[in-house]
Amino acid sequence: MSALANHPFVKMNGLGNEIVVVDLRGAPAQRAGGAPGAGAAPLSPAEVRAVARPEGAPFDQMMVLYPPRTPGTDAFVRIYNSDGSEAGACGNGMRCVADVVFAATGKTALTFETRAGLLNAWKGAEPLVSTVDMGAPRFGWRDIPLAEEFRDTRAIELQIGPIDAPVLHSPSVVSMGNPHAVFWVDDVMAHDLGRFGPMLENHPIFPDRANISLAAVTGPDHLTVRTWERGVGLTRACGSAACAAAVSAARTGRTGRRVRVTLPGGDLVIDWRERDDHVLMTGPVEYEREGRFDPALFAAASVP
Repeated sequence: MSALANHPFVKMNGLGNEIVVVDLRGAPAQRAGGAPGAGAAPLSPAEVRAVARPEGAPFDQMMVLYPPRTPGTDAFVRIYNSDGSEAGACGNGMRCVADVVFAATGKTALTFETRAGLLNAWKGAEPLVSTVDMGAPRFGWRDIPLAEEFRDTRAIELQIGPIDAPVLHSPSVVSMGNPHAVFWVDDVMAHDLGRFGPMLENHPIFPDRANISLAAVTGPDHLTVRTWERGVGLTRACGSAACAAAVSAARTGRTGRRVRVTLPGGDLVIDWRERDDHVLMTGPVEYEREGRFDPALFAAASVP
């Protein structure tokens, strides 16, 4: 039976980005029979998809806390998309994780380890608001990654539609721990992202797939963004996409390094810090409910 059976969880959201937080730091390090247990083993795609079922706890991302791997950190965090794939970063999810740990420990500063590296978080001056350091963006074509070389990733050759009148074209691409393509448009609602998103997410230029965003500059320090999230679909908010859009806007001279990003679910403040190039994301989270995973979820999904 899955290590998640009967295990507690917290259902939250960050600007409507649906998040499930599961703390496995206290789980046994070994399962019966000597196999690695919840304290060490990643979840299988089948387990993740079982949780995401309508009768489970549907989510965009599930954030799972494991015992620290690096001294001085509070947890190692694995990030799972609802399709069962694993992500390297989720800004809204990390704010949710941080608030859970803030409440449990009384700390006001935390350090987490993810596949994308170490991330710091600070409790905000207002309740349910925090700041997460998303690290430095990566712009090299191999780091994003892309399937072929582009020396300038501020705008790559990629378009949807006729050659002489493309619907979308020349996205800025960047890694924020996961790959992002940002298409610059005048109106983010004027394009059928639900149609174009899946095609672009799985385009051969993105060997690891990509998050696809439409971004409009609505002021010298304001962006509006919609995102098709890799492994999820259309989402009300994607924190790493907001960071990717803000960095790309500053990098292409469209805005300064500190902007407000309006997503369908609300606003985030993104600050691309000049002294170390780290991207700081500040925004709210919301608690929805607590519960325990029904073992029947995993039996129905044939999870061993």
